[in-house]
Amino acid sequence: MSQSGNLIGEMIAASAKLAMGYADRLLTGVGPDDFARFAAVGDTTVQANHPCFILGHLSLYPCRVVSQLGGDAASIEPTDAFVTCFNKDAACRDDVDGTIYPNMDAVVDAFRRSHQLAIETVRLATDDQFDAPNPNEAMREKFPTIAAMHGFYLGGHLMIHMGQFSTWRRIKGMGAA
Repeated sequence: MSQSGNLIGEMIAASAKLAMGYADRLLTGVGPDDFARFAAVGDTTVQANHPCFILGHLSLYPCRVVSQLGGDAASIEPTDAFVTCFNKDAACRDDVDGTIYPNMDAVVDAFRRSHQLAIETVRLATDDQFDAPNPNEAMREKFPTIAAMHGFYLGGHLMIHMGQFSTWRRIKGMGAA
């Protein structure tokens, strides 16, 4: 399981793997026609993040984890289109005609591939690597070390958005995952 010198990475990976399993369960029963659509209750549309936006947004962060731990993130770098659609300042929009966002397969694939590589990378990193100061100056006060930042990216951040996904499912009448 874990080896001396990489306990932090194993802890972060365990949380990330749990969140990824939850994401897979949440995707059960979600089809391409609903993936980028707001949910509604009766005649009231709920303007909350839909699965496409959630998974697309989350796919933007694993490349930071990989590159900041010395890995090669080239295979998971988000495209300009992904950054435009899913960055932290983008608004989630109801994609009625299926023309705003990339298709479901592309988004789910980017989400899964990027997080899998990030999980593999944190498992191989040493505790000394995680002790380094967070290179993201804007986030350093909240997350002073790489361990703190990546623990958030692959733990809290994932689960915040999985909660949104779960709520979307409930509004759609899909039930718990």
